[in-house]
Amino acid sequence: MAKPSLFVLVFVLVMYLSSAQGPPPSPGYYPSSSVQSKGFSEYFANLWGPQHQRLDQGTLTIWLDKTSGSGYKSLRSYLSGYFGVSVKLQSGYTAGVITSFYLSNNQYFPGNHDEIDIEFLGTTPGKPYTLQTNVFIRGSGDGNVIGREMKFHLWFDPTQDFHHYAIQWTPSDIIFLVDDIPIRRYTKMNDATFPTRKMWIYGSIWDASEWATEDGKYKADYEYQPFVSKYRNFKISGCTAEAAESCKGDSGGMSQEQYRAMEWVQSNYLVYDYCHDPKRDRTQIPEC
Repeated sequence: MAKPSLFVLVFVLVMYLSSAQGPPPSPGYYPSSSVQSKGFSEYFANLWGPQHQRLDQGTLTIWLDKTSGSGYKSLRSYLSGYFGVSVKLQSGYTAGVITSFYLSNNQYFPGNHDEIDIEFLGTTPGKPYTLQTNVFIRGSGDGNVIGREMKFHLWFDPTQDFHHYAIQWTPSDIIFLVDDIPIRRYTKMNDATFPTRKMWIYGSIWDASEWATEDGKYKADYEYQPFVSKYRNFKISGCTAEAAESCKGDSGGMSQEQYRAMEWVQSNYLVYDYCHDPKRDRTQIPEC
């Protein structure tokens, strides 16, 4: 078989690179614009590490050093809704460090909890951050947990400015959004594969050196401490557990424009999909 010419190889490379450049397609719908921003204290309170948490003019700064990280938790629990926040990450060496924004009921159902995660996996200089999304349904967290991870790189540098990250949880699906662009949709197949119990909203920064960066190859290095993350523009609109009977949540679903925007992200920036991992036990992930 004839070898491809240098021209052909260069052409293919250029076409590949150009497909991942430029702004993403418009999703046509911007859910964050319909939710009013409120101050941190209207939704949240410190959960741990208060000495590593500072609120200044609407921006919450939390940081990790060798003594502690920090986290916060919502004042109320929810059964569905839109949960968004703008985040700015630290540049430089951040290996082993996780900045998170997620829903969970781990404190109330230990060993049997539900969770919907947005996690930023720290990195080394010259390599991009990885945004990991995950869904747990009655997970144990003891090694038997069934994760449903999808990991992405981003089409911008998340250390240069604030960007808005959100979870839209409805009775029928979970949509992860970045600047209103859907990057992942997780659809309900049955009660066994979809979280239905009330959850609280959390944010945190912590040391996950054993797995966070290239499967634990690079650890947190406290010569670079403190590791700092900033949150602002909190947007929460959902059915609280107390209002469940009267609250009518969004039925879910996406428009064709949103699907096209999501396909663009997944074609260019998806770096791991649990459904396509040959090492996974398919009987544990029937939705795949």
